Amino acid sequence: MTDQELIAGIIEHDKHAIQFLVSNYHKQVINTAYHFVRDMDDAEDISQDVCIEILESIQHFKGSSALSTWIYRVTVNKSLNFIRKNKRKQLIGHIESFFKGSSGNHDYQVTEPSVHDRTFENKERRILLDKSVNKLPENQRIAFVLSKYEDLSYKQIAEIMNLSIASVESLLQRAKQNLQKSLIHQFSEYSNKK
Repeated sequence: MTDQELIAGIIEHDKHAIQFLVSNYHKQVINTAYHFVRDMDDAEDISQDVCIEILESIQHFKGSSALSTWIYRVTVNKSLNFIRKNKRKQLIGHIESFFKGSSGNHDYQVTEPSVHDRTFENKERRILLDKSVNKLPENQRIAFVLSKYEDLSYKQIAEIMNLSIASVESLLQRAKQNLQKSLIHQFSEYSNKK
């Protein structure tokens, strides 16, 4: 099914077109959202929102880019909106847990894994990388996620972000530099704690 046939089918609420849309784009949307929000349940919720947005807004799709590019753009926007909404909730949660934790009612015990446990070390490195990626300025983070996690070309990223290819290259270069600085700092702190 071509993009035009798919769009026409979705506008007409054709069951087969909607099934085709879901079967071809659902995993892509979840993966993209997950790389931004880092929680599979939230990524699945975002994918539902993206699907609804596509069904409600498909008639406004201008066709100046591929349908997949538009779907990526909707997914990125929904993911960023989710992050913005939840930052306030997370802050309140951190404050509440701080005050609950300071009352001395700790029923848990942290066990330290073996120094030789490679799985733990790889997980810790992944956490440090994720923290660094999440600290990038928004445009750098979007370009980095789409390039490194979604494996999109500079041209595709430029279309999704409404930028020139040169701007995407510049964003990715700055993202790599910022990540390098952040990771060097975090890894030095991490190794000092050992």
